[in-house]
Amino acid sequence: MKRKRHTSEQIVEKLRKADELLASGKNNEEAAKCLGVTVTTLYRWKRQFGDIGNREVRRLRELEQENARLKKLLVERDLDNLVLKEVIAGKP
Repeated sequence: MKRKRHTSEQIVEKLRKADELLASGKNNEEAAKCLGVTVTTLYRWKRQFGDIGNREVRRLRELEQENARLKKLLVERDLDNLVLKEVIAGKP
């Protein structure tokens, strides 16, 4: 079975739907089945995104993208430093 990746916004929305289902009297297994995920996934999402709203999710995604960009810049800088050290050492 192919794995489906959910965005942070989709996860928060599904968690809200799960809360509604749980409040209406369904148990975790039934709520997970209605959402199309496993119970384990539902518990993991609750732990990860339990008290986060849409605004915080967007900010989290922006921070993750910025972090990835900065990591890429750091790798490029380290590579440039390595090349310069090799040139200084006289290696071809």
